[in-house]
Amino acid sequence: MIYAIGTLLTWLGWFAAFRTVQLGLQMALGSNGPSDGKLTRNLGISAVVAAVGLAIGATLPSLLEKRPAGVVIPLVWFVMPYSAWLGVLCLVYGLVRLVQGFFAINEEERTDRLKAAGIWGIGLAIFGTLYKMDPDSKIEILKGGIPFSINAAASIILGLVAAMAIMIWAGRTAKNRGLSKTIVTQIALIAGSIVFGLPFAYLVITSFKEDRDMSSPNGIVWVPRVQETHPYMDPKNPLFELQENGQTVRGVVTQREANDVVKVDVQSPMAIRGTTIETQFSKLKEVPRDAPIYTAKLDGTDVTGFAIEALEDGGVKLQLTAPANLKGKEVQFGPEDIEPVRHIGLRTENYTEALSYLPPETNNGLVYVKNTLILVVLSVVGTILSSSIVAYAFSRMKFPGRDLLFAILLSTMMLPGAVTLLPQFLIFRRLGWIDTLYPIWVPAFFASAFNVFLLRQFFKGIPMELEDAAKIDGCSYFRAFWSIMLPQIKPALAVIAIWTFMAAWNNFMQPLIYINSPENMPLSYALQLFQGDRSGEPGLLMAFATLTILPVLGVFFFAQKYFIEGVTLSGLGGR
Repeated sequence: MIYAIGTLLTWLGWFAAFRTVQLGLQMALGSNGPSDGKLTRNLGISAVVAAVGLAIGATLPSLLEKRPAGVVIPLVWFVMPYSAWLGVLCLVYGLVRLVQGFFAINEEERTDRLKAAGIWGIGLAIFGTLYKMDPDSKIEILKGGIPFSINAAASIILGLVAAMAIMIWAGRTAKNRGLSKTIVTQIALIAGSIVFGLPFAYLVITSFKEDRDMSSPNGIVWVPRVQETHPYMDPKNPLFELQENGQTVRGVVTQREANDVVKVDVQSPMAIRGTTIETQFSKLKEVPRDAPIYTAKLDGTDVTGFAIEALEDGGVKLQLTAPANLKGKEVQFGPEDIEPVRHIGLRTENYTEALSYLPPETNNGLVYVKNTLILVVLSVVGTILSSSIVAYAFSRMKFPGRDLLFAILLSTMMLPGAVTLLPQFLIFRRLGWIDTLYPIWVPAFFASAFNVFLLRQFFKGIPMELEDAAKIDGCSYFRAFWSIMLPQIKPALAVIAIWTFMAAWNNFMQPLIYINSPENMPLSYALQLFQGDRSGEPGLLMAFATLTILPVLGVFFFAQKYFIEGVTLSGLGGR
């Protein structure tokens, strides 16, 4: 406990020491701040607290079993069960409320503070009882310290002092204060961008990694490397290429029959790998394999070669390419004797392989993109048209029961989606829309309550004189809505369009319920199925995920100004 109390006082002393330096620099540089008398008094108090705290901290390392060399900043931690921690929390808050009650300015406030202290006291009694009832409960105090060499401690202290001096100097004038504020703001924004951009950077980098870089004992691999390969015409098991159903297929011949007919075991694309194609041998074209290159030691000599055969024990047979006197020689090596030759680069094959795993009827994922674009375009158009028309009617047209109907519309926002899920499914099944895109985009043409409410508020903010002038010129309600009112709320419509676009692009629940066949799936559903099939191959999964989010990123970068306009719009924006 002495060490724990001393540690607290030491940290308080360090804080007071830096506070003393700050006040001293303010006096030396003549910074705008408190009066000289108040500044001197604060400086003296901070100096006394710093001297006491640091003096206590200087003696604490002697209580350690093994004192590190140099400057030691003491640390302490209490190891105790949750009941004890909660009891301590109740004790602290109870004492705070007692002190507040003692300094209360009136009797009512004092009574409230004492009642709160009593409640915390009850909590202390409860958690204290729970602590006592557990026979295994005990409290341990861990003590230690952070060692610094004299040079490191001096560098840190001088750096902090220099930073405080620069900040005080920058704050001396209004102009410099504005500059320093701008610099700090920009640094904070850059730091935030880096922190929040790390997951996306990890996604993109992982999509270009080889499998061996997915996990490393040295942590995350941020610089991808790729295996060097050598083209090799395998005489024992040649690789052939042919065109089948409009796509390029590669495989090996497993059986040759009469009349030049052969059976080809497909190796790529991955979606049909393992299947057998029967064709004419004359239609086949022999192509080289990409043989990986390795280095090894042969009789104490460093050699380099490419793999021409994989052995059952995990080793390989290499055809040597270096040194020159051993070129062309074939040698077998065990798995522990070889090292892959790699260079910094991107494995772009992850993207082509990820697409090759998709079913052939999806045309390398273009069917998914087509379905997603259909849903996005129709959802955006339907949402904007229906919501703006309904909002205009509720804001500008007068008809019996308008306010009641608007209240009923808003009340639908309180209905959870799970409540309407089954009725909607039964309706769409009765219409014969299951396994089609209709249940996903048709509801967009029936205005949503939130969008109606949002646009109604924008419409109500537009002066009536604009619409009255249009009516005097002979405009109908629809003409006034289309030519006068809609252009005034373009930023609001853009924001709704962006929200709807992102929601439709990422919509997963509705396709999961209504879609069964691959040719009707959108990208979000296809990504989930791809994750289930290839979850053990992070590179392919990240590549497919990157492809699915690229359009969303493009929309964000080109339309981010509408987000800002939608937030700052006051009444007649969008002009």
